[in-house]
Amino acid sequence: MSDPMMNDPTPKSRDTERAPDGRSRLLAALQSTGSRGQVMVAVLLAVLGFAAVTQVHANGRDDAYVGARQGDLIQYINNLSLASQRTESEITKLQQTRDSLRNDAQSRRTAVERARQQANALGILAGTEPAVGPGVRITVRGSAASVGTNQLLNGLEELRDAGAEVIEMNDKVRVVAQTSLSDASGGVRVDGQLLRPPFVIDAIGDPHTLSTAMDFTGGFISEVRDVGGKVSVEKRDRVEIVSVRNPSAPTYAKPAGTR
Repeated sequence: MSDPMMNDPTPKSRDTERAPDGRSRLLAALQSTGSRGQVMVAVLLAVLGFAAVTQVHANGRDDAYVGARQGDLIQYINNLSLASQRTESEITKLQQTRDSLRNDAQSRRTAVERARQQANALGILAGTEPAVGPGVRITVRGSAASVGTNQLLNGLEELRDAGAEVIEMNDKVRVVAQTSLSDASGGVRVDGQLLRPPFVIDAIGDPHTLSTAMDFTGGFISEVRDVGGKVSVEKRDRVEIVSVRNPSAPTYAKPAGTR
């Protein structure tokens, strides 16, 4: 009796290869180049996964309110409303404070500006500040023996009466209410300074009014002519006076209301 294995034309080996299992197929699929359809499926799966994660996070944030009762939710809303009202109230107060500070700053600036203007005006009148403005230049020519204190003093008084705000003599002496004149050898002493002729008087005020005040019958020009002198008056759009006086403290006078 013959052996069946010897009669088989295609004998099989005992190490016959097994059919590929699921893991092998998965690895082969991952290593192989995917088709266009597979790529699209992968993209769609990635998008769905991202959306799912986002939804989970959103649900996690809302979990605090999901199980809340209606009364609790109403309380939450009321608390938010009160917080909003407090914030708006604080904003309103801050805005009012800001406006108040702006008004106070503006008031201080206005007060300082007014004080500065008053100080400048008083300084001009007191002769402690330089001044510039329209006015006249009066030149008095004559010998020191003929033209002296009487004529010059009358001329200064007529200028003041005509509204002269600032007066200066010979570009040296600022003439104010306390100015004193006295005759001296070779000229006139004004506030201790010797001034020699010709005497030049600069005055700031209305040029027409000042010039008219000098030239009337029996006025300054007439008096100077009567003693042999000569007066010329020049109207100017700009008269600059730079001489100043050092303020002196009063000896006896003091502000009213003080002890």
